[in-house]
Amino acid sequence: MTIPPPKPEWAHHDAVWIGFPSHPELWLEDLPSARIEVAAFAKAVHAEGRGEKVILVAADDEAAAAAKLLVGNAAKIVVEPFGDIWLRDTAAIIGGDRTAHDFRFNGWGGKYDLEGDDDIGLRLAERARFKTEEHGWVLEGGAIDGDGTGLVVTTEQCLLNRNRNPQLTKADVEELLHKDLGYSQVLWLGDGLLNDHTDGHVDNLARFVGENRLLIPEAAENDPNWRIYQDAARRAEAFGVEVVRFPSPGRVLNDDEEIIPASYMNFYIGNAAVVVPLYGQENDQAAIDALAKLFPGRAIIGQRADHILTGGGSFHCISQQIPGA
Repeated sequence: MTIPPPKPEWAHHDAVWIGFPSHPELWLEDLPSARIEVAAFAKAVHAEGRGEKVILVAADDEAAAAAKLLVGNAAKIVVEPFGDIWLRDTAAIIGGDRTAHDFRFNGWGGKYDLEGDDDIGLRLAERARFKTEEHGWVLEGGAIDGDGTGLVVTTEQCLLNRNRNPQLTKADVEELLHKDLGYSQVLWLGDGLLNDHTDGHVDNLARFVGENRLLIPEAAENDPNWRIYQDAARRAEAFGVEVVRFPSPGRVLNDDEEIIPASYMNFYIGNAAVVVPLYGQENDQAAIDALAKLFPGRAIIGQRADHILTGGGSFHCISQQIPGA
């Protein structure tokens, strides 16, 4: 029997899990600032009670106490040990059948093997009293994005990467996405952003903003990802998807003058607000304005995410929504 696909992110949420930076050895000098950015994100999603319930997940009691000081009553804080905060990839995906689907996690192809990341999804789902189903293949939530109709978008760079499921063909992956999550159509894009340690997660490249309506960046001046954006748009249009172009922050460098995968696409769509990461780039306001046209019923909140980005992701990467029934 085919299960219904997960609801799209713009559908109503009961709650959201958000990871809170907890390990000084991972975050180093960025830890205090990353915590401030995550707390600001949590409060924006909560929207003084107009948004969804926020469940802030801390890995230990020290982090939980720090979180409480920063968010007050805007979030429920729970302690569950994890490797790091990227719950989009490690938390379970709540399917259209209200089952928590927990997939294997191998540290983004063996890059970061951190204790607790392999079972945090199962523990959070059981804490929330979901019926759970475990799946024996590697899949991260940031690698896929669906529009609620059965259509899902992903990248070949990630889901066909030999460091994830080397035994699976493209047809195998499509079959498993259908069997385990109810997706009936798969739009395959090519590569993700340059220097993305996730091997091209789609939530930095392309996001559905409506049924069969896909948001893809338009290259900024001197944009290192311009060919990737062009290829993604070409593939999506050929597939028959309506493509909407969106600003890009362009070339963003770290302190070592290396290109980092900064993306406005890593926004989170909450019940009351869409929260978009900003990086102090020329197109920051353009990204906010574009989202306001796409989500007229929600507040569009732009927040700096520079310190979260030092860990490799942004607001979408650290969150996993719990859809309403």
